[in-house]
Amino acid sequence: MKSFCLFETPLGSCGIAWVASGDSQTPPAVIAFQLPEATTEMTASRIARNLGVRQSSAPPPYIAEVIEKVCRRLNGHLQDFRDIQVDLAGAGQFARQVYEAARHIPAGETRTYGQLAKAVGQPAAAQAVGQTLGRNPLALIIPCHRVLAAGGKPGGFSAHGGRMTKARLLAIEGAISEEPPTFAFG
Repeated sequence: MKSFCLFETPLGSCGIAWVASGDSQTPPAVIAFQLPEATTEMTASRIARNLGVRQSSAPPPYIAEVIEKVCRRLNGHLQDFRDIQVDLAGAGQFARQVYEAARHIPAGETRTYGQLAKAVGQPAAAQAVGQTLGRNPLALIIPCHRVLAAGGKPGGFSAHGGRMTKARLLAIEGAISEEPPTFAFG
């Protein structure tokens, strides 16, 4: 069964969706992570609409632990999300390779689309890497915000707020960026 819940962070209301394994010994897998939209209602609507999932009043314990890690990260405490159980059903082989490569970019560091393309063995596929990351269903958990365009330019970011949100996430992690954030925290 697929479910989601919303939770408050320093950035606003985020959403997380999961699928239960059906086995009580196996933790649920995260299938989506939604950064805040303009309103809490828009965040809930986007995650529910995109996945066809129902809202849960309380997450299972494993998902509650993931939520705590996310909140610590967004409060400026670096967290490693590579151990989070994810389900990328529907993602093709190239997308899975790109997402896996992005998951291995350490917090506080960045890579370029071209570097990720080389990492997955397709050095001419920088644009395809960017397009794949634009469809990332697990933003933050798969840290696509750490991937920049050539020359350290910010590139795109599909979450609400676009490049401003990307810059804010990088600033929280202490990553060096050629384009300093031009937004106010709060």
